[in-house]
Amino acid sequence: MGRNCVLMSTVLAFSLLIFGQDNLTTFKTEARSAFVWGEDSPEGAVSSTVEDPLTGNEIPKLTHGGIEVSSRMGFEWVGLGQAGAFLNYTTTIVNGTDATLSVRYGGISVDGHPASPLSIVATNKHLNKKEIHGKNQVVELSKMNCFTSGFLPSDNFFSASPLSQSFSVLPGSALTVSSVIRDLYSVRCSFAGCHPTGNMRYYVSVNNLDYVFVRPGRSATYCGK
Repeated sequence: MGRNCVLMSTVLAFSLLIFGQDNLTTFKTEARSAFVWGEDSPEGAVSSTVEDPLTGNEIPKLTHGGIEVSSRMGFEWVGLGQAGAFLNYTTTIVNGTDATLSVRYGGISVDGHPASPLSIVATNKHLNKKEIHGKNQVVELSKMNCFTSGFLPSDNFFSASPLSQSFSVLPGSALTVSSVIRDLYSVRCSFAGCHPTGNMRYYVSVNNLDYVFVRPGRSATYCGK
C-alpha cells in the first residue's frame, strides 16, 4: 500500500479470545487502517457489486491497488430442537499485484453484538474432551448444507481453533476462505419466508489492511435443505 494513501479510519474492531464455551468475546472500537464498502474516497478503495450467478443476489466487492475482496453470505437452521441459525460467510481475495498477500481473520458482529467463529470439524465422532464440553461451539462440515450443496466453498476456513492462522495469496491467484457463526436472535419468519433481520458488520485483514463489509441480514441467502 502506498504511503500517500489516505485510509478510512475509526472502524469497529474485534478482539477474539476463545477459551471455552462460556467465555465472551471482548469488543471495542479503536482506530484502524481500513476500507469500508460504500464509503469510497478518491485515494481509497472502490466499492461495487456483481451479480451472484447462483442466486441473482448482489455480491459486494472492494477493489484497491490490484487487490479485490468480495463476500457472500448464507444461512441455515441449526437443527431440530435447537435454537437459532448458522450464518455462513465467505470472502474471496483476488491478488492482482506482484507481491504475495497475507490474509488473516478479522471479526463479525450482528446488530453490534460480536460473534465468535465456530470450530469446524469434518465429523463430530472423534471430539476430544474440550470439544465435547463446548459442543455448541463445534459444527460438523458434512452436515452444513450451505457448503455440501456447493453454494459456499469449503476449501479454507477461519474457525475458533486456529484464529491466529493466516493464508497466503500468490501473485495472480485467488483465495476463498469461509467462517460460520451461530445466530440465536436475529432470524425472523413471516409469510414471506425467513431471514436474518440484524445488520452484519465483518472484515478480513489483507496485508494488515482491513476490508470491511456492512450488510443487512436480508441479503443472506437461505441455503439449507
